[in-house]
Amino acid sequence: MPLDSDLWFRRYHNGPDAEIGLVCFPHAGGAANFYLPMSTALSTTTQVLSVQYPGRQDRHTEPLIDDIHRLADEVFEAFRPLADRRWAFFGHSMGATVAFEVARRLDDAGIPPVMLFASGRRAPSSHREERVHLLDDRGVISELKALSGTDTRVFDNPELVELILPLVRSDYRAIETYRPRSSVPLSCPIVTLVGDTDPLATRQEAEAWEQHTTGKFELHTYSGGHFYINDHRPKVIEVVSSALAAHTNGDFNGNQRVDSH
Repeated sequence: MPLDSDLWFRRYHNGPDAEIGLVCFPHAGGAANFYLPMSTALSTTTQVLSVQYPGRQDRHTEPLIDDIHRLADEVFEAFRPLADRRWAFFGHSMGATVAFEVARRLDDAGIPPVMLFASGRRAPSSHREERVHLLDDRGVISELKALSGTDTRVFDNPELVELILPLVRSDYRAIETYRPRSSVPLSCPIVTLVGDTDPLATRQEAEAWEQHTTGKFELHTYSGGHFYINDHRPKVIEVVSSALAAHTNGDFNGNQRVDSH
């Protein structure tokens, strides 16, 4: 990989040179290693890359990016040298929106991804007014606890809290101030996954992703909240694996609504 791609993408396993690879985009406050279990599970069939945003883990000294469009621009530029092969995108929460915007840029450049998996995020056209990024530290921490996506032991360590709060606030500012700039749908299929009690994405808001593709569409609903993915990881990985295999074989069905409990 070129140097810039090394900076932005983590490869935890040397997967096979399969026809389609998978690029994973983390949630707000998340890092590339959130997708280590997915990379492990798919390591014998699929090359998995995970995006590392600035300001976290090995990039902790770099300035944070609090604008989705600027973040997508930078990921897009880093990804271009890798676009000589076929890739699908998977994003959870904020990551789904970043993945969508990078896919938009690739579509405009004539090199679209083969599929977008949008997890735990309402469609770009389903706007809500949210202001978590404007809350005080206690308010932000309360939001994180409510979503159950952060190890609660973190909140007992003042030094860790001090480290993660600027990162989380920046990511929340990015996603809460995001507005799509184009209503033109993507050309690739979209597979949406959502928890049935997710406070940040209702089933109706998840279904609205269908408006953002001229290709096929699937919706998978799971029991659980915003981080349903932690409780249903094997099922989610199976959805991804099956969809990629079907697309490779030319028989991806799409246009389905599936409830998984």
